[in-house]
Amino acid sequence: MNYAETYHIGNNPHTRTEQAKAVAPTVGRVRKLVTKTKGHKPSAERQAEIRTNSNATNGILKCMFLPKLTTAHSVQACQKTERDFYKSLSKLAEHYSVEPMTTQAYNFPYNIVLDMWDIDTKLKRTHRNWDGLHLLQDSKKTFLKSEERYDTGTTLYYIPIVPLFKMLKDPKRKKTAQLLISVCSYLYHIADIPYYRQEDSYLYWIYEMHKDWIEDDYETEESEMQKSELRKAEQIGDKIEQKLFNRINLKVFEQRLNTFKSNNTFDHECWKISCNAFALYTEYPNASVFGNAPFPEQNPYEDDYENQTIGIEKYISFCAETKGWLYNSVTDCINNEFNEYGKMDEPTICKIFDENELNQSSLDFENRLFDVLNDLSGLLYDYERQENK
Repeated sequence: MNYAETYHIGNNPHTRTEQAKAVAPTVGRVRKLVTKTKGHKPSAERQAEIRTNSNATNGILKCMFLPKLTTAHSVQACQKTERDFYKSLSKLAEHYSVEPMTTQAYNFPYNIVLDMWDIDTKLKRTHRNWDGLHLLQDSKKTFLKSEERYDTGTTLYYIPIVPLFKMLKDPKRKKTAQLLISVCSYLYHIADIPYYRQEDSYLYWIYEMHKDWIEDDYETEESEMQKSELRKAEQIGDKIEQKLFNRINLKVFEQRLNTFKSNNTFDHECWKISCNAFALYTEYPNASVFGNAPFPEQNPYEDDYENQTIGIEKYISFCAETKGWLYNSVTDCINNEFNEYGKMDEPTICKIFDENELNQSSLDFENRLFDVLNDLSGLLYDYERQENK
């Protein structure tokens, strides 16, 4: 079905915005993309010179007239559009539990514009993932389409595993580490979070590129330190992946939760994150972070960065660690690349309000998963920072 979009209310498409000021320590910040353009301010003097008298006869050219329906056919078509719109609006209002304002007293099409503005304004206040409202029309009917989107906030959701490896080696933290291993195993197997040692992952390519750069450089003390960090990232990454790959961690997930004893605030925070992850595992046993990824668009300019998007697999991943030369260099490289792209892919749901069955899905899974990713990466970062004091 080919839809002709006739009206849009909501957030504008993702455009280039100003770049972020810095990379955050727990989950790095991606550079935002540039929107603000500079225009030439008109000259007040030149305007004063050419301004005509207010009583000039061509003043009527400044007036705007409302459209007028002149034929029976156009009147009937508009009446059908109006009927279809209110049927669709009623279905939308029921789905989102919102009360639309009464606009039938206004003439067409201003009643429709007013209703769409009203619904959009209300849902922006009440719906966390609200992104916009469209009025669509095909050859037979007119209907509304809503868009819900998880706003990632241009954040790198990178989960460091070096701190987890160190935690496993600490007798005082071993039980806590095992609990987090179950969390990460769930993220690895079920939520489908990319792992940087997998050859098809984005970060694998980034790390390999750094490895090639260093090998091509002259031997210095600094290059030896850099090679050491890369070897550490590879070796520890492979060891932890072996543990995550073992699905026994999923089978004993609930048991580890029930028998876990918190000895301090850090342990309690680990337990809370683990509870949230286990709830997701229980309620959404097959849900992936890519489940509501936008469908790729056919792009005739696919080689042009300005017309490409940052895929979800690029800003969500397991990584080695979130400190040191390697991490800083990796995030600088990623930020520089992302700054060339036009927009980011984010989990999105579209719903059509016509006579067909309504899509009842939501972004509840994504809302909760991204909270887990954010909390977990921050917790592991804090652990390593405390250990290095």
